[in-house]
Amino acid sequence: MEGKQSVSIAEAARILGKSPQFVRIGLQRQLLPFGVAVQMSSKWTYHISPKLLEEYAGKSQ
Repeated sequence: MEGKQSVSIAEAARILGKSPQFVRIGLQRQLLPFGVAVQMSSKWTYHISPKLLEEYAGKSQ
């Protein structure tokens, strides 16, 4: 993941062993500490930090 600007929802879900919907909702509700979700009118956009995701995934195993 090194050098990446952002991790996709699908990739984060795979790394965590969760569904993409779990990651989306967790970010939207500010329950997951590795990214942000921003609502742009009716659509959501996401930014997932590779470094923070890696740290979170390491602690959760």
